[in-house]
Amino acid sequence: MIATPAYAQTSTTPQDKPAAADEGDSIVVTGSLLRRTDTETPSPVTVLTSDSLAKAGITTMSDAIRSISADSAGSIGTGFQTGFSAGGSAVSLRGLGVSSTLVLVDGLRSTNFPINDDGHNAYVDLNSLPFSLVDRVEVLKDGASSTYGADAIGGVVNIILKKQFNGVAGTVEGGVAERGDAGHLRADLTVGFGDYEKSGFNFYLNGEYQRDDRVSNHDRGFPYNTQDLTAIGGNDNNTADSGLTVNTPTAYVVRTTQSDLNNPLSGGTAVTNDPGQTYATYTALGIANCARPTYTVTTGAARGVGCPYDLTDLYRQIQPLQERYSVNGRLSVRLSDNIEGYVTGSFSRSYVSITSAFPSAIRQTQPFGGSPLVATSNPGVVLPYFVCSAGTNCATAADRRLNPNNPYATNAAATPAIAAANAARIYYLFGDIPGGSERTNDVYRFSAGLNGSLANDSWRWRIEGVYARDNLEITQHGLINIAALRQVINTGSYNFVNPSQNTQAVRSFLAPDKTTPSYSEMYSADVSLTGELAQLPGGPLQLAVGGQVRHETLENNNQNAALDTYGLTTSSAFGSHTVYAAFAELDAPILDSLDINLSGRYDHYSEGYGRFSPKVGIKFTPIREFAVRGTYSQGFRAPTFAEAGPRSQYAGFVTITPPGAFCAQHGGSNNSGSCVNGGNPYNFQYSVGRGFAGNPNLEPEKSRSFTAGAIFQPAKWFSATVDYYNVKKTNLVANGPLAGAAINAYYSVAGNSYASAAAASAAGCAAVAAVGAGYSCNLIDGVDPLFPNALPRVLIVNAPFVNVNSDTTEGLDFSATFSAPFGGGVKFTSRVEATYVLRYDRDTAAGIQRFAGSFGPYDLSSGNGTPRIRGNWQNTLDFGNYTISATAYYVGRIKEVSTDQGNLSTSCSANLYKVPASAPGYEKFCYVNSFINIDLNQTFRVNDDFTFFVNVKNLLDARAPIAPAAYASAPNFLTTWHYAGLIGRQFRAGATFKF
Repeated sequence: MIATPAYAQTSTTPQDKPAAADEGDSIVVTGSLLRRTDTETPSPVTVLTSDSLAKAGITTMSDAIRSISADSAGSIGTGFQTGFSAGGSAVSLRGLGVSSTLVLVDGLRSTNFPINDDGHNAYVDLNSLPFSLVDRVEVLKDGASSTYGADAIGGVVNIILKKQFNGVAGTVEGGVAERGDAGHLRADLTVGFGDYEKSGFNFYLNGEYQRDDRVSNHDRGFPYNTQDLTAIGGNDNNTADSGLTVNTPTAYVVRTTQSDLNNPLSGGTAVTNDPGQTYATYTALGIANCARPTYTVTTGAARGVGCPYDLTDLYRQIQPLQERYSVNGRLSVRLSDNIEGYVTGSFSRSYVSITSAFPSAIRQTQPFGGSPLVATSNPGVVLPYFVCSAGTNCATAADRRLNPNNPYATNAAATPAIAAANAARIYYLFGDIPGGSERTNDVYRFSAGLNGSLANDSWRWRIEGVYARDNLEITQHGLINIAALRQVINTGSYNFVNPSQNTQAVRSFLAPDKTTPSYSEMYSADVSLTGELAQLPGGPLQLAVGGQVRHETLENNNQNAALDTYGLTTSSAFGSHTVYAAFAELDAPILDSLDINLSGRYDHYSEGYGRFSPKVGIKFTPIREFAVRGTYSQGFRAPTFAEAGPRSQYAGFVTITPPGAFCAQHGGSNNSGSCVNGGNPYNFQYSVGRGFAGNPNLEPEKSRSFTAGAIFQPAKWFSATVDYYNVKKTNLVANGPLAGAAINAYYSVAGNSYASAAAASAAGCAAVAAVGAGYSCNLIDGVDPLFPNALPRVLIVNAPFVNVNSDTTEGLDFSATFSAPFGGGVKFTSRVEATYVLRYDRDTAAGIQRFAGSFGPYDLSSGNGTPRIRGNWQNTLDFGNYTISATAYYVGRIKEVSTDQGNLSTSCSANLYKVPASAPGYEKFCYVNSFINIDLNQTFRVNDDFTFFVNVKNLLDARAPIAPAAYASAPNFLTTWHYAGLIGRQFRAGATFKF
């Protein structure tokens, strides 16, 4: 990346250090309330400067902050498009989750994104933060609850904006990927006036705009555009091309019964034409419209003529359309010789358009309601024998007619008994109705403050206030309205034979857009007093005291409150509280070589609980060239409104493949516990939900952390740091820690013998309930029409939010800076930063789950895992008016196992992606290979007012390593760590100007 450790002595240019500390001025460094000239505190702090960001070609706060090597499991990039956080972006220091990393703007909080990651983790959306105004970003890689309160367990990101600006400055940049897509446009303009030093005021106004165009999976080709990896020895996990696949944009039907001729949801289970037949013959509606060569299946559980599709290639996209703009202003005023004030205001809009959703489906999916354990309650969707204009009582209606979509409807004079025996169970994706969403996130933020000095500047005071509101609007496209589906089926108004003939009016009626607003709001007031108590041998004994009052509100509305839409989340979160806090810090330079820092903070929440957070830091500098440092702290994370709100709920979905015993019951085979699907779509990968509800009795998560490190500076041109960290987080707020075990318990009954699917389902749900209090089945899929007495799939397992388990993570951070002037205005600078995760363990009742170097924690990381090694290395050669800089990013290899998915083993035998064709098949695809990519930036300074630059991102066009165990929504790749390898080589060029 472009990280610069906060050295007090080693900075070589003004941009590489905080605020001129080397000249004797004092500043406040993130994690402390006190001003100091030595910017190297006992806590490790990494600084991203505007200069080093520019040399890396980074243009967004999301990319800047997430490039820190300490960012790990749970990090969210905009490329993640199918979860709760689609459209948002967040940082997860130490891999402890986005809700354990605190993001500040100029040392003050902002409001959270209205939708929680994984349905319960709160975070500040990095896409809403300005970039062109950034002076520097300080990343504190240590617990800081003693200063900032909740959420600072993993660390703190403090974005420090420019305080004054005079003149006119701007940037214009454009670019495109080598493959002709991923168009990029960026522009910003800042106008300011007022010489603060002379006239005592300054005002500036800033605007910025950025647009990044879509990239489809199709345009990146194999293996990113398919789940069929048979070409390289893997599985065919396509949802649309294995055997006779019936869940495609071509409609397939099979003969069945219908108990209520006017209710498409009352289909029966008979699917064969002849007694004793063990297979079903499917009919493809409109097979003549197939644009590809058809194929015929004559063996296996499902037979017929099919039209092949690869849904990933057709519908998925790697990068959504992203558009961001913001307006920011600041007024700074010197009111008197010892009182200063400021007012800021900002508005930002982040718009993300996602079109990567598969079309909505008709298969065995049940609508909301009905009895989940009765096989004939709502087992599937059928096309009736007759249709009529009213769509009701078609069996007797005067204008009834044969259903043009039902090939088994052949006799207009058929009796109701014949009609009831010749319904058509339908399997279909609405390929003519595009799916996706548009997400518009508007953030308003205002702050104001006064600060001054007392007693000949030995004491300083500060009063600050901030208000922020985040308005999020989500519009969902292409989701099927349940009532409308019944109507278009009963009236025959939707053409399943040739969907291209449907009118837009019919499509809009069937799948109306669903727009849902949500918001979060925060306002706070801070006051602090800092000063010198006495003079110690090493310097002044400083004290800081202060207080804060903060009010936060969240209203994340249920997008499917009416329960009227297939496939739409029912998640919601509501809450409001007020937090009161008091804090203090004491810094004692006992000797020139020894500094001790003590701090503590008490937070009281209106919910009724409080928490005291202490911290101690020590720095020992026996010689100028060498220092050691260490900290010990305790912290906490308050339960989010989604976790503790009595009105909050959510259902999260993960992709699973049914186990081998289940698969064998449904026409496939069992290969060492893994499923060979046998061509039956009921055996394919699918999404299983876990439902959770807010628990007002939750307690805060607690943490203790310590760091120990050393600072080396043997010469002015070289400096380095090494730091060890160890963080333990207890009392974890977990969304049903045994949810995976509960799902496994359900499927454990698959190998047993039951009289019916209903009896098997009841046994499976009993096994779920036995896992723990609050665990239950919420919804069971319709029975498999090919195997009506086999165990159906479970759709949703309920599990409670609870305080349980503990996480421990430890590792090493390295950084170094080398700078060498060669004379003649030529200078070479090299910076390196890396993090090595020694361990990341979760202590559970079932045993230790080990995550380091694996795909775990699978849910928290969205299947992207915890790489052991992340690092970056920037090398810059400066010739005066010409600068060339190369920045390399490295991510170590990751094992495709995850011990939080029901198996504590970390060996390849626990691979999440097994290859049934191999024997035993555990070693294939066991690891996701390491990945390195290099960005190159060249800068040409024409004069003091104009500079041109050319940037090549992913210079060597490195390809993302294949990751078959990733989420199905990101087939075969990891968006968090390997995004550059998906987009490929990009070219960008632009210019900066200032007057």
